[in-house]
Amino acid sequence: MIVLASQSASRRAMLEAAGIAFRAQPAHIDERALEATMADAPPAQVALALACAKADVVSRETSGEIVLGSDSLVSVEGRRFDKPASRADAAVHLRFFSGKVMELHSAAALVRDGEVLWADTALAQLHVARLSDDFIESYLDAEWPEVAACVGVFRIEARGVQLFERIDGDYFTILGMPLLMVQSALRTLGVMGR
Repeated sequence: MIVLASQSASRRAMLEAAGIAFRAQPAHIDERALEATMADAPPAQVALALACAKADVVSRETSGEIVLGSDSLVSVEGRRFDKPASRADAAVHLRFFSGKVMELHSAAALVRDGEVLWADTALAQLHVARLSDDFIESYLDAEWPEVAACVGVFRIEARGVQLFERIDGDYFTILGMPLLMVQSALRTLGVMGR
């Protein structure tokens, strides 16, 4: 059994569906403060640092257990985006994303007693359709407030799929965790069978 350092419903659902035994214990870190110290770092590096920090904090509260931390970060034209602060902020994000390529960096780390056992990132590129203001408003009517907790202002498993013309990348990465890579690492560590 592993410990998931997250409150994310989608990450819990992925692990449950994959049959990976876990318990959830949320990590309490100041994500924005950590991001601020890495202002000039590439998005993948920031996502990886956040995943490691979450796993590290929880691993220090759990003796001998393997802790899984994960984080996702969206960038468009080199600009990083966090979860929207409000519905109006979500609309601003969507207008900026319109007609552009969204890069979703998803990172995961496995940590035990403060030691990083494995960490990696995956990238998905999501080609956003041209979005009219009317579409954005009707989309937010249907999806708000659920997408308030989502970087990129979408849930790919719901109406968020309507935002995109093409997607290059792994479905699990888009959901918020590079699950295939995590499974491989868990097998290497002897936590999962082959």
